[in-house]
Amino acid sequence: MQSNAPDFRTLLRETEKSAVHLEMRDQYSIADEVEQFAAWKAGHRYSMENRSEWWHPFHDFVVETIARGVTIRRARIVSEPVTEYIRYEHSHTFTNIAAGEQIRWLPRIRALDLALPGADFWLFDSRIVRFNLFTGDGAWAHPRHVMTEEPATAGLCAKAFEAVWERAVPHADFEV
Repeated sequence: MQSNAPDFRTLLRETEKSAVHLEMRDQYSIADEVEQFAAWKAGHRYSMENRSEWWHPFHDFVVETIARGVTIRRARIVSEPVTEYIRYEHSHTFTNIAAGEQIRWLPRIRALDLALPGADFWLFDSRIVRFNLFTGDGAWAHPRHVMTEEPATAGLCAKAFEAVWERAVPHADFEV
């Protein structure tokens, strides 16, 4: 495995068919979104009608990627009751969906018998795995990412993602 993984945009730009993302933490650092999180805690919510408030270059990139025929799916395994962070994340997940991602949620209790990798990951075209590494409090670790094209690891991640996806609840039906 290599820790000098290409950046996310490069990997997604080179993807031909599919990119899947499995998130398994109940808390991620809000260091990059302190103001948004504080506003959310104070009651502010993004709305579909005010797209200029939440649409970012990442959303444009997702739209472009999907227009090339790439499917992007994201699954999140969460404990219940969900954490404050997960409620925050859930409240603006519609922005990713508006860009074209498919997103599902799986209560952790329904994942107990699944074999899962030890870290969140992106899997590109079922062959390149980019693990996201975090500290215990949800901040980025060093290195942030480790990448592998080892077939057995890619296969494990593909199988794990599909098992989660099959059981998970579509975003529109998942209440926090």
